[in-house]
Amino acid sequence: MGSLGGSPMIRRRAAVLGVVAVVDLALGELPNRWHPVALLGRAAAYLDRLLTAEGQRDTATRGVLLTATAAGLAAGAALGVARGARGRGAAGFLLQALALKQTLSIRALFDHAGRVAARLEAGDLAGARAAAAMMVSRRTDDLPPGLVASAAIESLAENLSDSVVAPAWWYLAAGLPGAAAYRAVNTLDAMVGYRSRGRFGMVPARLDDVLNWVPARLTAASLVLARPLPAVRQVSRLVRDAWSTPSPNAGWPMAAMAHILGVRLEKLEHHVLHAAGREPVAADIRRAQRAGALALAATALAGATACWRAGE
Repeated sequence: MGSLGGSPMIRRRAAVLGVVAVVDLALGELPNRWHPVALLGRAAAYLDRLLTAEGQRDTATRGVLLTATAAGLAAGAALGVARGARGRGAAGFLLQALALKQTLSIRALFDHAGRVAARLEAGDLAGARAAAAMMVSRRTDDLPPGLVASAAIESLAENLSDSVVAPAWWYLAAGLPGAAAYRAVNTLDAMVGYRSRGRFGMVPARLDDVLNWVPARLTAASLVLARPLPAVRQVSRLVRDAWSTPSPNAGWPMAAMAHILGVRLEKLEHHVLHAAGREPVAADIRRAQRAGALALAATALAGATACWRAGE
């Protein structure tokens, strides 16, 4: 039996991820006041104001400086935690798991979607719009029920990749610093990665595209595995829909979710995914939650199997 030099490390990281998933599902998120990602966001906002003060242009050079500083600080802090955990046995294992927990979010993602579904089920459209506004950047205050449900399902699908699969992928590939740097770039993309920010926002946006390229497609594949028949029958349309969104990555998990559920997902004046599908309702948000849970389970099982075989 052969052995890869890094296989014990990979197996340990896989075990850490398993503990992180249990902790996340049991405890959820820290309050924003103390959450490292929220603290990073506030620090990045300060740097943004400093770099783009009145009279200073939003240049790509400044975007590189912001991105490198934020990602470097996050990776450096994570490296310090990883080194502090090394050689400390169970205590070090737990310390690394608690640090990694701050880079991904499972329970909160499903809870947010569940709140939108609950409000729609209760006939509280205003409440559903408000709950959806917590998940997406688009305006929701005038959306009809079908587009509110669509927004929740799209956000759930996209964030399965951004908030779960991607940080897990980068942790397996590059350890705690890799997961922390990814989360920093993803946070910057959400903060400044808009066309209105020009070349300044383009830097974290394009880097986020690169870092999410593999995780987005892994997430889409996992969703298809959760309910393969509807998606396999329309694989060419699924791929076409995946490329129809402005983002090179977000369309993949969203299109996969639209096709496995058989629903039309739409963002007004931006994209329509699975145009032949029916309008989504609250029950489809619940179905999306179940499909997402199955997809994550399939991804975890495949990852655990690959890590185990790496040492054979």
